[in-house]
Amino acid sequence: MNTRERILDAAAAVMREQGVAQATTKQIARAAGYSEALLYKHFRDKEEILLHVLRERMPAFPGGAVAGAETVEANLVAVTDSALRFYLHAFPMMASMVAQPRLMAATRETLTGYGAGPRHPVDMLADYLTAEQNLGRVSAGSSPAAAAALLMGACFQQAFLCYFGGGSDFPESAAVDLVRGLLPALLP
Repeated sequence: MNTRERILDAAAAVMREQGVAQATTKQIARAAGYSEALLYKHFRDKEEILLHVLRERMPAFPGGAVAGAETVEANLVAVTDSALRFYLHAFPMMASMVAQPRLMAATRETLTGYGAGPRHPVDMLADYLTAEQNLGRVSAGSSPAAAAALLMGACFQQAFLCYFGGGSDFPESAAVDLVRGLLPALLP
């Protein structure tokens, strides 16, 4: 395992245990077995480390649904399953960050600079649904943006409830159940 990989593994562990707000680059470097100076040779700041941890050490976030491939239901179930797992694993890291306005503002600015952030998955899903709508596989009268917001919001809420309840995973039917609740409003 190379230096960068060890730093990201250590950062993921420290951020899960301490939360993003409490995790320091010094703690991350110590957990990785390196100096803090070496950490800065690979990453600009803690927010860049956070971004890479979210991208590389978390369950894959939804994306990749291809309009016209598979069924709309199958694509939405795959996206929903990924979103549920991502949000569940992200909660321990993100909760402390959200509670600190200054850190939240800095993280918002940094993630925006990287073209990332919580709006991104909703927009990606809305784009996918719009493409399916253009193919006639999603009802012309439905709102892809509203459906995407509803589905990602439901994933976020279910992940929070699972995390809050001390759970570590979802029932196998969780993604299917969420999608099937939305399908009547989407399918022609």
